[in-house]
Amino acid sequence: MNSNFPTHVKYTPTRFLLPLVGLTLLVIAQACSTSTGSEQTAESPQRLPVLTLHPQQATTYNEYPAALEGSKDIEIRPQVEGQLEHIYVDEGAFVQQGQPLFRINARVYTEQLNNAKATLAAAEANLTNARIDVGKLTPLVKNQVLSDVQLDAALAAERVAEANVLQAKALVESAQINLGYTVISAPVSGYIGRIPFKMGSLVGTSTPQPLTVLSEIRNVFAYFSLSENDFIGFKNRVAGNTIADKISNMPPVELVLSDGSTYAQKGKVEVVSGQFDDRTGTITFRAVFPNEEGLLRSGNTGKIRIPDVSPSVILVPQEATFELQDKVFVFVLADSNRVESKPIPVAGRSGTYYLVEDGVKAGDRIVYAGLDRLQDGSRIIPEPVAPDSLIARATL
Repeated sequence: MNSNFPTHVKYTPTRFLLPLVGLTLLVIAQACSTSTGSEQTAESPQRLPVLTLHPQQATTYNEYPAALEGSKDIEIRPQVEGQLEHIYVDEGAFVQQGQPLFRINARVYTEQLNNAKATLAAAEANLTNARIDVGKLTPLVKNQVLSDVQLDAALAAERVAEANVLQAKALVESAQINLGYTVISAPVSGYIGRIPFKMGSLVGTSTPQPLTVLSEIRNVFAYFSLSENDFIGFKNRVAGNTIADKISNMPPVELVLSDGSTYAQKGKVEVVSGQFDDRTGTITFRAVFPNEEGLLRSGNTGKIRIPDVSPSVILVPQEATFELQDKVFVFVLADSNRVESKPIPVAGRSGTYYLVEDGVKAGDRIVYAGLDRLQDGSRIIPEPVAPDSLIARATL
């Protein structure tokens, strides 16, 4: 140890503490500067697309559940009794008008026809004998060999024989008809439905079930119902003095199938039932659709889509809206380019647009995108968006 160092002086490392304090202050200053810069960046207005609302023409669609039926759904029933001897077709097959479908055992009816023919032959023979008798007696009566009474009796017998011949002919014709009923043919062209009977089954006119149902589906009927309010709206909306006039003025309707696809052919509403159903409070309409390719079948279900053209409404893109508590809102640009959220009651939908009757009006400007970064009072830098560009984008 150096003896020259004073032992009564306490050692303090001041020259080491001063640089450390300076470094700490520098770090704090930089942190404060970074925080202040972030706050200034967050408060700076965003550039967001803004759309000006204008009245436009729009088409909305009202949809109603529908059940499909062939234009002719014909129950095929036997007209004579007997065992089902042959089934010529299978379920779901397409048949032409006049094509044989079923055959009932015909032995009984063949014998009935033979018996009727025999009766007719006997009646015709009796008629021949009666006419011979009349021919014999006529000259004898004229020559006053026999009395008129005998000739009158012969003429009466002739008339009875003629009546018996007519009756026998009717029996023959009836037997032929019954024999013809043993082969059941298609009354129209169409598709065979379910066949609940098998060969050997006993069938007849009293059988509760039909042999099958034949559906002519060149045209298909779609039945749908309107509530009382919808019917009143239909009467008020469609031009015409009478219901028939209004139906004729209705535009073509579409059929949405059960898988959500739209049937290629459009249909036409033709008739409406005469009264409301007391149980359901609805009235039934019928639309007819062409079905040349047979893609639709009786028993199919779907929805009838009826277009409704509005000449001047406010359309709001769905992308420019957000939902909160089951309500639809938009951000409207107010004074000083600050946004304000407003609820918009949706009157309908047209493609990707909402039809709006309240909440916003023509000339209002709404924010089109970036809604998740906004809140009431936020200031933005608006960048106008042309409605035509949105339409073009929606059609891509």
